[in-house]
Amino acid sequence: MSLAVGDLPPSFCLEGVDGTTGEPVTVELDSTRGSPVVVAFYPADDSPVCTAQLSDYSASIASLHDLGAQVLAISPQSPRSHAAFAAARGGFEFPLLSDEDRSVAASWGNLGLLDLYRRSTFVLGADGRVAWMHRSVGPGLTYTPVPELLEVLEGLR
Repeated sequence: MSLAVGDLPPSFCLEGVDGTTGEPVTVELDSTRGSPVVVAFYPADDSPVCTAQLSDYSASIASLHDLGAQVLAISPQSPRSHAAFAAARGGFEFPLLSDEDRSVAASWGNLGLLDLYRRSTFVLGADGRVAWMHRSVGPGLTYTPVPELLEVLEGLR
């Protein structure tokens, strides 16, 4: 499946960790309806670009919250890996969710060559539909910067 703007993405229920405390969490996408959500798929804990992306999003969480948005970060690593990653980086202001079997990424059209995770960012509106998205085509050496996310979220108001 390949999602497009206006689509209702497949729901999910994923385990992971609270990025601040490292405590286990379970997040159901359907429970986020009613507010915008930034869903950031990232390839790997502790990789340079992923670390920069999540650190940037975490540092800007107040601006994202000011626009009513929450952030969910998803990768194929285990909750244990996420907890160690967050602890080593001083924490993140959002949950790190585990898609170990890559089924969520597959259902969102987010797996690339050899079933590798693609760095992708989706903004869902309060109705749960895809309002905006960006999928990296190559090795994903860049990510959607916060000012671009803020502009998209401002447009949803």
